[in-house]
Amino acid sequence: MTRIADIDIPDTRLIREATELVREAATPLVFDHSRRVFLFGALQGRRRGLDFDPELLYVGAMFHDLGLTGKYRTADQRFEIDGADEARRFLLSHGIADTAADTVWTAIALHTTPEIPTRMAPEIALVTAGVEYDVLGIGFDDLSAAAREAVVAAHPRPDFKRRILAAFTDGIAHRPATTFGNVKADVLERFSPGYVRPNFVDVIEGSAWPE
Repeated sequence: MTRIADIDIPDTRLIREATELVREAATPLVFDHSRRVFLFGALQGRRRGLDFDPELLYVGAMFHDLGLTGKYRTADQRFEIDGADEARRFLLSHGIADTAADTVWTAIALHTTPEIPTRMAPEIALVTAGVEYDVLGIGFDDLSAAAREAVVAAHPRPDFKRRILAAFTDGIAHRPATTFGNVKADVLERFSPGYVRPNFVDVIEGSAWPE
């Protein structure tokens, strides 16, 4: 069993196969980020006193950006749903119960939706917590410098800010409509030439309703 920053990564067939699936599909950037999301999410879960299933949290963390990869991205839905759909399929194929698979689906689908995941099941809350810690630095001082350094030593983040923004852009620029109402619209507005952010007020005022 691998231990990083005093967090054990479960040594089960499910975990090994999830790891290999993501390793084969994703770039090293996304793979290392996904492992850090698990580790930071688990550390935050321990700090918050949450009782979570480490296997479900691991799959949620590892699959959360799968929709950015060439193999799993689609053209007509949010990238979060791409990863969520594949995670549920993967878990069901390994005999995991529907309710548990749905929890992981929700964790991935909502990981770019602020605040709501914190009110839901621990695995849902902690996928988002791990993403927010690694990408946005939210709660940065919640964890010790030693814990951060151990995680980053195992899964480095060279030039991470610039490179993850480029990965986001590459994974969603071909489906700009799917960013309406979520944080990824900010990415396209900054990095995708010609993108015009839809406005919710314009949608209401321009709807087919006469009044």
